[in-house]
Amino acid sequence: MRNFVVKTLANAGALGVAIWLLKDVTLTGNIGRKALTLVLVTLLFGVVNVVVKPVVKLLALPLFVLTLGLITLVINALMLLLTSKLAGEFDLTFHVEGFGTAVVGGLIIAVVSWALNVVLPDDDD
Repeated sequence: MRNFVVKTLANAGALGVAIWLLKDVTLTGNIGRKALTLVLVTLLFGVVNVVVKPVVKLLALPLFVLTLGLITLVINALMLLLTSKLAGEFDLTFHVEGFGTAVVGGLIIAVVSWALNVVLPDDDD
């Protein structure tokens, strides 16, 4: 359970950095609403990455070989766009404007999430 919380906080931090750095990734509302929305979007992003991403990666396996893994950037961008679309369906004030922004946002999220997961404690019990 502790590992889940740590990874969720790392992903929330990574999403927060992407929102802060990119003007076309938006999260609106007052500070309390933004914090709650960020946590909910992080959980939604986690569900998308656990449920949808493996299926897409399996279907794109030939492209992984052909592009030497660079298709991962496109898949991460698509997962971020899907999260944005689903957030809109759930009336969450998170939005990603455009595919190019999603590619850069996905790259930022991947790097920051990796760095935070290296720094934060891991529950190996």
